[in-house]
Amino acid sequence: MGKARKLLAYKPSLNNNLLVLSVGLVKRTGPGTKLKDKRVAIIVANEFEDIELLYPFLRLSEEGAEVIIIPIKTGLHPRPAIFEKPVTGRFGTPIPLMVFGEGVRYVIKNLDEVKVEDIDALIIPGGFSPDSLRINENVLKFVRDVYEAGKVVAAICHGPQVLISAGLVKGRKVTSYRAVKDDLINAGAVFVDEPAIRDGNIITSRVPDDLPEFCQLIIEALSSK
Repeated sequence: MGKARKLLAYKPSLNNNLLVLSVGLVKRTGPGTKLKDKRVAIIVANEFEDIELLYPFLRLSEEGAEVIIIPIKTGLHPRPAIFEKPVTGRFGTPIPLMVFGEGVRYVIKNLDEVKVEDIDALIIPGGFSPDSLRINENVLKFVRDVYEAGKVVAAICHGPQVLISAGLVKGRKVTSYRAVKDDLINAGAVFVDEPAIRDGNIITSRVPDDLPEFCQLIIEALSSK
């Protein structure tokens, strides 16, 4: 009889070039696949506009994106004010989202846990949240770093206030809620009254009624990369 072959147990390794293990952030995305393997971060502080977080979260997850929510514990707080109350939207939506399982379609991370190279887009909802985000130097640096890396930066309603403070709107065609119009113009932006507009890697939109157009531009920008 010939010599018996020695059987080697094969153990997967991250250092083995023959096998690449891809660990997703979330358990589920889809059923769409336009944004498969894309990661989108949504950053909010207290009193964010609830639907401007919820709609993009679900719409982009539906197209295959993994969603990271970054809560910044600062700003005015929806009543009643309770110590250690989570970041909460104007209409009471808390982070974590009560009706969506954390880890299923989204995860929560602190700002210092998210690296620019690990995401493909950053979304800034409106409400009163941008008032707090725009005076947070760590947030502004993160927004600038995302922009300078060529990633999509999308802001809706009052969200473009953060883009103003980050110094990203001069010479750009942008839109917003009408209360922010003069601020954008004074910052050197070219204001256009349209549901949503893309100029380079910056996408802006006006109000919740424009969320379908806003998300469509985000999907188009990400699926073309």
